[in-house]
Amino acid sequence: MILYEVAGRVATITLNRPDARNALNDQMIDELLDAFDRAGADHRVHVIVLTGAGDRAFCAGADLGGLDTGAIDDIRASAPYRLFTAFPRLGKPIIARLAGHAVAGGLGLAAACDLVIAADDVKLATPEVNVGLWPMMIMAIINRNVAPKHAFKLYYTGQRITAAEGREIGLVTEVVPRADLDTRVAELAATIAAKSPIGLRMGREAFFAIEGRPLEDQIAHLLGELVALAGTEDAKEGITAFLEHREPDFQGR
Repeated sequence: MILYEVAGRVATITLNRPDARNALNDQMIDELLDAFDRAGADHRVHVIVLTGAGDRAFCAGADLGGLDTGAIDDIRASAPYRLFTAFPRLGKPIIARLAGHAVAGGLGLAAACDLVIAADDVKLATPEVNVGLWPMMIMAIINRNVAPKHAFKLYYTGQRITAAEGREIGLVTEVVPRADLDTRVAELAATIAAKSPIGLRMGREAFFAIEGRPLEDQIAHLLGELVALAGTEDAKEGITAFLEHREPDFQGR
């Protein structure tokens, strides 16, 4: 259900259930989490790209026939909880490549990624309201990206929006012609992968660590992280390379 490939310094993780529009069931979530762990532990990997097989759908959300939607004895052991709480702990940048539509939990999955690059004919939606449900799990993710008025319109109507509209409200980073999608994702991944891996990791961790904290706490935490980061070999190499007018040779230390 999950394909995993490393090329250069980029791990591509593919949701591989095209006949089911790459819908999520418990097995796929477990395999996806295993792939995240694999990418996180692989020192060759600097950036993760998450995509869906085919061009029909990035992900159609939960497979209601294959996901346990009954009573949950331990919320934190459930597949959806483990999936959506895994992103801040990835330790590496993750880019969503949308060649197909992202709806319901699939939209939450894309929005949980750090960057979202979408083909210009892709549509996004939270259609749960149409069947008497509500985007409960993914609301926590979408609300971090979208202003309330835009979020409520998505939730209340269930209507699809274009990738360009998704960019306007904060769900999508870039919209490109379909023919340019792979080239742009590869360019962006290569640009990020060339940066210091330890700098990326510590900066990303700090981004999530300060979320929701008072300003004074944020500044104190970030100052401590800056001091720690400045002491790394990569930071010293980066500063030296800048002064010597050359490209840095980052080693991830």
